[in-house]
Amino acid sequence: MQTLSRPPAKPTSANTSDWTVVESQFNPKQLHHQETVFTLGNGYLGTRGTFEEGYLNDLPATFIHGVYDDVPVLHTELVNCPDWLPLVICFAGERFRLDQGEVLDYERRLDLNQGLLQRRVTWRSPAGHIVNLQFERFVSLADRHVLAIRCLITPVNFSGLVEVQASLNGYADNEGVRHWNWLDQGIHNNSAWLRMRSRKTNIEVGMATHLSISCENTLLRTLGCQGYPSVTSCFQAQPGKTVTLEKIVTVFTSRDCQNPAQTAQEKLKDLFYGWESGKGCYEMLRQLHSQAWKREWQICDVVIEGDAKAQLAVRYNLFQILAVAPRDDDTVSIPAKTLSGFAYRGHVFWDTEIFVVPFLTFTKPELARNLLTYRYHTLPGARKKAKEAGFAGAMYAWESAATGEEVTPRWIPIPSGELIRIWCGDRELHINSDIAYAIWQYWQATEDDDWMRDYGAEIVLDTANFWASCVEWNGDRKCYDLKNVIGPDENHELVDNSAFTNSMVQWHLQTAISVLTWLRNNYPDCSKELEQQLNITSTQLANWADIIDRILILHDKKTGLIEEFEGFFNREDINLADYEPRTRSMQAILGIEGANARQVLKQADVLMLMYLLREKFDRQTLQKNWDYYEPRTDHTYGSSLGPAIHAILAADLDKLDEAYRHFMRSALVDLEDVRGNANEGIHAASAGGVWQATIFGFAGVKLTANGPVATPKLPAGWTRLKFRFQWRNSLYEFDLKPTTIKGVIFDLDGVIADTAEYHYLAWQKLADEEGLSFDRQINEALRGLPRRESLLHILGDRHVSEEQFHQMMIRKNHYYLELIQNISPADLLPGVRNLLAELKANNIRIGIGSSSKNAKEVLQRLGIIDFVDAIADGYSVIKPKPAPDTFLHAALQLKINPCECLIIEDAEAGVTAALAGGMSVIGLGPIERVGNAHLVLENLAETSWQTLENQISQVQKSLLPSQVACDVEIEKISILHKENALKKYWVANNISALK
Repeated sequence: MQTLSRPPAKPTSANTSDWTVVESQFNPKQLHHQETVFTLGNGYLGTRGTFEEGYLNDLPATFIHGVYDDVPVLHTELVNCPDWLPLVICFAGERFRLDQGEVLDYERRLDLNQGLLQRRVTWRSPAGHIVNLQFERFVSLADRHVLAIRCLITPVNFSGLVEVQASLNGYADNEGVRHWNWLDQGIHNNSAWLRMRSRKTNIEVGMATHLSISCENTLLRTLGCQGYPSVTSCFQAQPGKTVTLEKIVTVFTSRDCQNPAQTAQEKLKDLFYGWESGKGCYEMLRQLHSQAWKREWQICDVVIEGDAKAQLAVRYNLFQILAVAPRDDDTVSIPAKTLSGFAYRGHVFWDTEIFVVPFLTFTKPELARNLLTYRYHTLPGARKKAKEAGFAGAMYAWESAATGEEVTPRWIPIPSGELIRIWCGDRELHINSDIAYAIWQYWQATEDDDWMRDYGAEIVLDTANFWASCVEWNGDRKCYDLKNVIGPDENHELVDNSAFTNSMVQWHLQTAISVLTWLRNNYPDCSKELEQQLNITSTQLANWADIIDRILILHDKKTGLIEEFEGFFNREDINLADYEPRTRSMQAILGIEGANARQVLKQADVLMLMYLLREKFDRQTLQKNWDYYEPRTDHTYGSSLGPAIHAILAADLDKLDEAYRHFMRSALVDLEDVRGNANEGIHAASAGGVWQATIFGFAGVKLTANGPVATPKLPAGWTRLKFRFQWRNSLYEFDLKPTTIKGVIFDLDGVIADTAEYHYLAWQKLADEEGLSFDRQINEALRGLPRRESLLHILGDRHVSEEQFHQMMIRKNHYYLELIQNISPADLLPGVRNLLAELKANNIRIGIGSSSKNAKEVLQRLGIIDFVDAIADGYSVIKPKPAPDTFLHAALQLKINPCECLIIEDAEAGVTAALAGGMSVIGLGPIERVGNAHLVLENLAETSWQTLENQISQVQKSLLPSQVACDVEIEKISILHKENALKKYWVANNISALK
């Protein structure tokens, strides 16, 4: 087996502020909550934060992706694997436990930056022996099969015999349900191993462990009963002398290899004999693990300054997603409670595709691809479910496990013993479109055509087949109905024409047609084969189109209000404030039938829809539906999926205080147990929603053909928001923070006045005289270019002498001057004069940066020359736009630094020039043309300086070289940025020499 390489001697240090979750006092009443909070994972397995020495009624659990076993009623569940943590320490016969003796000092820390769980305890035994213990453990992100624990023991007032027992516990269970059969085990010197097999699915797990003790003259003993192999060692302790224990564990399953127990033993040997030195195995593994986490954070970290609580909460949520995302296995997915708890039995819901996958799509797309490929592998299960229900195509399971077959329990018992029918597995159908949505979003973000051709297209098309067989034609209303469904709002079951479900069906079928068209155009053979396989005919496509046009969506166009489902507005309305204060959900208070009969929402379907399909709804429609549905939603104890989405929409509506409240309700759901159920495991959907609320809500990222654009609305107190964002094989870095704008530099044509039309007419006259091809489309390409470059573009391949060329430029300029003779202040574009007056009133210097050589005359005729402090025009510099020289020259004349300048441009070349000069830039016009600007506006009408300053002062975006470049150390990237900044500063201060 290949051995590991030695890591560098001195790993790069990182800033540890706002990276550490700290528990400063142990509270047994919060035992299970804290077990969840301190969960560790590495994309292969997750281990709850139980103590190595154990505690009364604790819930130790290690879950491995894909290791399911069948159980009556629940169908199947993720299996609690053998416990690798047990490390028992006895001092003179007294066992160290926090429920015995006295805890004199205690602290537990989760280092998110390095993925380390650390604990220090000063403990006095019942006999009065005082010892200091320091524990540390990790599940290696560098090698998914490696786990490690280190314990430092320092007696304070004790000398005598210390006994240490390191074990593997094969008696793990799922809250009383046993899944493992013992097969074999062994002990040799200071190592032990265990082999187990699941009872129904016959999955084997193999573990091996090695115990090292730094003390000399230790006495080694091996013991343990069947299913509990242990290595025990004894040594004499002395006051003030620290002894180090190191427990290394390896783990494999039969999903990884043929003989996992043997492989685990071989791996363990390699760990100790594969280094340049046989010593220091734990430290080497620790360094490799920490470096692996550092590489993750280089791409995925979100920096928030000015709000330490939000900063830590965001990093914690991202840590838990990264800790559970499978790296090397595309046949598994992320359960609703990650790998951290027993709730939902390790089943996979829509939570993954709608809430978790977007974070990975835009940061680590290779991990998003793994999760989506899981849905491809489970297509047979989805087709089986559709067939059994009497439908065509693929019908994805509401709760999915290993095979993709439906594993939602049909009945569950409640405390009274009564069985309650669960309809979600039968009728919560929107999961089909949720999966298609995640696939479409991934494809748009990555342009991964190969994956879409080989995997994604088949999923999108066959789930569309299901919808076509599922909807019902209503002859009376001449529309398609979808009856007896459950939307995301699970307070209301078996409703007709859910707005969310029907709208997503409409979107899904439209998308399926687009995907099929793309497939036919680019991969005709593949398309033909897939159409035959899925029985997609011209008749079927016509049916899809008809459903798109006629499916019933209850949207009142006059009021803008969308009815959640048919008859919702007729249900009893209640005021949720009348039920405060409360500690339970409204469904628990009212009962299932009571909540179903009232307008009280577990989560707001309509608002969720308006987030997913944001481009379909204007602000007025959003406001109308927000005003109706937000007060009727159980935010505190309803669905944990809702608050993050509400935060995004509240930010869209400029309700930043409300947005922040919803955001923190989501961000702290596990850290502070705001719903009282964090003991059940991490809220995966909420964790993913926190990233979306930060990026799409507060940063206001919009996706365009030219890349992502930020329109930030930061909460009060946030002084910086920094993150990286993957889009179409490019990595963008956004650094949103307030900066001081001291000067505004305007382009002239298309910004101050629409003189572009005069340029067009002048060029058209010259082109007609010279017999050159010219029209408005060609003219659009000239936007922002100086006269010489424009003429070169018009001439194309036609060759003329330099004298002829010069004469043509003179003639064009003559025609232009004739045309602008009648220009007047009335030709100023809307909003310009008011903005100029505001700038003057606020002591903001004003410059003009134009390629035109007639800028001064135009400004005089427009009557605004007195507003302008500096003009950089076609005479000022040698290199025109897209070189930054024009704007840098204007900044030099204004006597301000480039970074203190705001450029307002309407041309792509001008935007490029401003960015190259290190300046903030507002683009006026369509995103397709000026989308690389920091902020894009349609025009300057109804804008104020205060609004512009608030928006633009927070926006900085840079395009990093490539995905590969992000694997270099952050320090190197910083140096590169500093070098670029120095170059820009040199150009700005030496512009006259360049001329």
